[in-house]
Amino acid sequence: MTQTPLPPLIGMVHVGALPGTPRATHAMADLVRTAVIEARTLVDAGFPAVLIENMHDAPYLRRTVGPEIVAGMTRIGAAVREAVDVPLGVQILAGDNRAALATALAVGATFIRAEGFVFASIADEGLLDEADAGPLLRYRRAIGAGDVRILADIKKKHSSHAVTADVDLAETAAAAAFCGADGVIVTGVATGRPTDPNDLRAVRLAYDGPLLVGSGVTPATVGPLLAHADALIVGSACKIDGRWTNPVDPARARAIVKAGEDARA
Repeated sequence: MTQTPLPPLIGMVHVGALPGTPRATHAMADLVRTAVIEARTLVDAGFPAVLIENMHDAPYLRRTVGPEIVAGMTRIGAAVREAVDVPLGVQILAGDNRAALATALAVGATFIRAEGFVFASIADEGLLDEADAGPLLRYRRAIGAGDVRILADIKKKHSSHAVTADVDLAETAAAAAFCGADGVIVTGVATGRPTDPNDLRAVRLAYDGPLLVGSGVTPATVGPLLAHADALIVGSACKIDGRWTNPVDPARARAIVKAGEDARA
């Protein structure tokens, strides 16, 4: 697979609650329209890539979602793909990486964000007891999705990692690389919580592949984080009042882009 450099900023589109989930209140047409508006707002602000995620589907199912979620994300992903001409990613919570990969292939997305790629953890959905690297890479080969990158969270947020406490973050990154991840994602402990630059430094010493930040980015931290990371995934900081549940705020999105331009200059 030919690897091109990752865009330095990836804007999150938090898809509204999909049919059948506890908080679902909107028709699919409305969910599609909102996702397209948010993706266009991020791209118009200068974001060079976007990532769609079913964040509003909480509480999440563990590893396997229903066909209604895959169908909904595919419909939304296809609409976003048509609306914006930037790299597109897919994540399907919680940890349904094969569904994300199939969706990405169907809509022409270029990457997925994968949970539980290596090692076990205990998330708020329960025990993620089987690392997904082996099954996922075989599935990618089987469906012909070799051009879709797998960007893997390590020591993922909203999880306990006590069972792997003797395996530090750097070793986890090295294991993800050994198992075939196309990039690794380092986060804070929860959505919107800052990622520690010391964690990035530790991972960079052990891993020379694409390194991403997955939470807590603000205009003030863009520069320090890009000193170690190749790309930043930004959600909450682009939303009204900095809350991930709110719509995208164009001014906040532009502030992140400006900070990225300043850092690279």
